Amino acid sequence: MSHAASTPAIIPQHILVTGGAGFIGANFVHWVARNHPATHITVLDALTYAGKRENLSEIPANQLTFVRGDICDAPLVESLFTGTFGPTPIDAIVHFAAESHNDNSILDAAPFLRTNVTGTYVLLEAARRHDVRFHHISTDEVYGDLALDDPHKFTEQSPYNPSSPYSASKAASDHLVRAWHRTYGLRATISNCSNNYGPYQHVEKFIPRQITNILAGIRPKLYGQGLAVRDWISVEDHCSAIWTILTQGRIGETYLVGSNGERSNIDVLRMILARMGRDPDDFDHVNDRPGGDVRYAIDATKIETELGWHPKYTNFSTGLDETIDWYRTHTDWWMPDKTATEEKYRRQGH
Repeated sequence: MSHAASTPAIIPQHILVTGGAGFIGANFVHWVARNHPATHITVLDALTYAGKRENLSEIPANQLTFVRGDICDAPLVESLFTGTFGPTPIDAIVHFAAESHNDNSILDAAPFLRTNVTGTYVLLEAARRHDVRFHHISTDEVYGDLALDDPHKFTEQSPYNPSSPYSASKAASDHLVRAWHRTYGLRATISNCSNNYGPYQHVEKFIPRQITNILAGIRPKLYGQGLAVRDWISVEDHCSAIWTILTQGRIGETYLVGSNGERSNIDVLRMILARMGRDPDDFDHVNDRPGGDVRYAIDATKIETELGWHPKYTNFSTGLDETIDWYRTHTDWWMPDKTATEEKYRRQGH
């Protein structure tokens, strides 16, 4: 994959990855460890229900420092920059740590405000004090949604129009990052990505929930009629895009990341059913979530033309097969969370 750019890449020697034991964060840590073994990685993760220390068990010990803690803990965050947590001082932050599940935010918004807003503020202040490069991971959900027949896609100029407490809290954190760049000169960038799929994703999320339901002998569940459209991207492609922005992106800029993977939820579910040998109608419809977004779609022209990044995994069917295989062969990883997750959904009528 070519990632040519007009300026040479600046490779960090020691990165702090917040939320690095979660889904996308853990995949990013694995990606960096494979592709840039000279870069040391310190992971700060509170190990909430969505993060697991074992997600990083295969990373060589000499490449990884793991710190269990809360990004809202300002003294702890400060200690990461003033203590000895690697061979060199931290010179970049990649900020994944976030509460990220829409359903949970609708039930209780408080943890989303605390982690996504206050936590981001604490990290921005540490980065400002120590003049550390800061990359903020956001979501396309800050833009709201699009009509199914709208010919447009989200771009970096799209107005913010968040629909849920989750997306509103991420929008707030984006604005903080921009303010710290403009007011204090923080060397910051932002990426807003579409829906990810791949290994290590919690079973509460759409694709792993359907896969693990089938593996566990539970009929899959579909919100409403399943007409909502999501723009799917392999988590591996997202990770390569993050590294490209971190090392080559223009300071102060936002980049949207996607791979032209628009598909309706019902189409994705039926693809999963077909690949797992089930009838295409072998699922139950359940009540839709309140305030559900209709369609997400990403225009990734800016990162493709400016930084030379392009998605590698553009065949969604192949990516889905690999994801199904991962969950099939990692039952011990997801099974402990499955019963409680389904019980929570049952209580919600989902």
